[in-house]
Amino acid sequence: MINAPGLHERAETNDAKFDALWDMRDGKTFFTGPLYYNAGHQHGAPVFLAGIYGSFRLRMHGGDWLSCRTAVIPAGVMHELDVYGDPLTVLYIEPNIAGVHALMPLIGNTREVNGALVGGSGEISFMRELYEDRYNPQWTSEPLDDLLSFSKRRSNNEVIDPRISQVVEYLLQHGEDLSPITTLAENAGLSSSRFQHLFTEQIGVPFRRYRGWNRIRTAIREIIKGNNFTTAAHIAGFSDSAHFSHEFRKTFGAPATIGLKKLARLQP
Repeated sequence: MINAPGLHERAETNDAKFDALWDMRDGKTFFTGPLYYNAGHQHGAPVFLAGIYGSFRLRMHGGDWLSCRTAVIPAGVMHELDVYGDPLTVLYIEPNIAGVHALMPLIGNTREVNGALVGGSGEISFMRELYEDRYNPQWTSEPLDDLLSFSKRRSNNEVIDPRISQVVEYLLQHGEDLSPITTLAENAGLSSSRFQHLFTEQIGVPFRRYRGWNRIRTAIREIIKGNNFTTAAHIAGFSDSAHFSHEFRKTFGAPATIGLKKLARLQP
């Protein structure tokens, strides 16, 4: 274990190449590109992390800094990252696709640390190939889809309650939705209190946090399609780009300019 306070706040150079690749479709969010320091944050979906060319540092809430090559972090688990400006693959899957168990076959040589699974190996070469091919106009996410399908078959994945799945599917199709919880609960045939309890139990984060996560995803999807920050923010239901940027930093622990200002390609 590594415990080196102060080292994680590394300066970011103005001439750094943020040539990130994003792909968002079919209930997954894929990012691969340079990252620096991501302050304490938690996501609305489980995530797989892989250092493309070397190890990265991970610190779970209340723990020490760890050096690892891969990791799987469940939804709602607080953590920090220090990637030194090196490229990192980040893959989220939404609950309509699978739960956190579907990501576990992607890592190897693992151990559990404060709610996360950290590894020394895994699907690194595969992710490196996707990263190094990022400027190819024929780049496709089909190999990633095949890998996830294989991983799901190998995992012990739990099926979520169809009433909650219905709401998740609706939010994924209507990222800007701000319907009252009472309305969504009623449509699912549940009381408001039962709906919120069941949602947290099944998804791993409270409903309001997941809806905020989904709005962030909606804005990112618009940006990687070519829209500017202001337009993307409005489409996702944010008041302006500053509001979106504030929520982005809360969600990812870093500014939206890291990873979104310079893209290797736009998503068709």
